[in-house]
Amino acid sequence: MLSIALIAHDRKKDEMVNFVTAYEHVFEGHKLYATGTTGTRIMGNTKLDIHRFMSGPLGGDQQIGALVAKNEMDLIIFLRDPLMAQPHEPDIIALLRLCDVQGIPCATNIATAELLVRALDRGDFAWRELVHKYKPGIE
Repeated sequence: MLSIALIAHDRKKDEMVNFVTAYEHVFEGHKLYATGTTGTRIMGNTKLDIHRFMSGPLGGDQQIGALVAKNEMDLIIFLRDPLMAQPHEPDIIALLRLCDVQGIPCATNIATAELLVRALDRGDFAWRELVHKYKPGIE
């Protein structure tokens, strides 16, 4: 079971809901996290159980970043809106930097998300299980 975060900016939320709905069978059986509204919208359209953090601008990105910093997140799909300035841009950049530091796969657009979810479906993230094996307290 992997820990997966789902984050989407306002103008990308419909795209995220459609994406997760299409791959619901892949996401089943994994521990899912999302920022507030994104998680609520996904749960309203699927049968998935999602641990919701606060909205991104209110600290949800930082809450997910805390899990990344402890290497407790395995995969992030963050559908960013590159054409809209975000008031919490420093938090977003910090989250992406933490993904790079910890080597956590992070998709920031639907094309990369598609590749990562297909890899997840094939079992290509089994290497993350080794990370958990050597880190006590992680499922």
